[in-house]
Amino acid sequence: MRLNKFISHNSKYSRREADKLIEEGEVKVNKQPMREFGYEVQPGDLVTVKGKPVKEKKEITAIVYNKPKGVLVTKKDDRGRTTIYHKLPGKFRHFIPVGRLDYASEGLLILTDNVEVATALMESKLDRTYNLKIDKPLTQEMIDAMREGLVLEDARAGAHEKSKIERMEFAPFVDMAIRGEGKNFTKLRVTINEGKNRELRRFFAHFGANVLDLKRVAFGGIELNNLPENKTRYFTRREYDDLHKFLKEKRQEEHARKKSEENRAKQLAEQTDQEIKKKKPTS
Repeated sequence: MRLNKFISHNSKYSRREADKLIEEGEVKVNKQPMREFGYEVQPGDLVTVKGKPVKEKKEITAIVYNKPKGVLVTKKDDRGRTTIYHKLPGKFRHFIPVGRLDYASEGLLILTDNVEVATALMESKLDRTYNLKIDKPLTQEMIDAMREGLVLEDARAGAHEKSKIERMEFAPFVDMAIRGEGKNFTKLRVTINEGKNRELRRFFAHFGANVLDLKRVAFGGIELNNLPENKTRYFTRREYDDLHKFLKEKRQEEHARKKSEENRAKQLAEQTDQEIKKKKPTS
């Protein structure tokens, strides 16, 4: 793991603060000043900031936060807007959010003090469930796209103005249900298993519909339920058990993948050696 990332994930400092500390010579690795931002922290390395050791966290703590609208999921904002870290209790300042909810969205946000957990959950295909409201009646074309998936070469509609993502592929929705409808709106509950940038806003914008409200109510079996807005709760024992099971399976899959790659590389090397031997002239 890169040095600045290691510091931000295992201490009270943000990534930017870690960069500044490295630049100022406040960071040492094995008692030697380290000014290489890209240095990869190795097992057994002693990392200190201002003389205090930064230890990698082994135990897992995870919380559920009911994010309000009008709050950014980031450490700092260059425009001075409110972030979740202004709202969260100080003891969670170093926690890592699992994915993002945009400024205008609300609801369930998982945070953890463990890098492996955050990365595994973000990259997973676990179900994410949302309650949303669009400003149009639901059309058959929308329903078909939810069932069959959708590929957009230009998915900028519904995106943040600074987003550089243009092309986007939407997998078929896991589930969809109409919660209410009127002449100028439709309320839906949808479940998807991806976490792409402003995915639902882009999807419905393709059909000329604006998402008026968007609230995540569940993620991978973790439910928001009656947690009040701007409040947090720790994972329950069942949720921790499910998380450990998920991580175990993820590690087994990763081990199997690496083993398979090693075997393929070995077979390719043996095949190449055999071809070289065949081409060698005999004396």
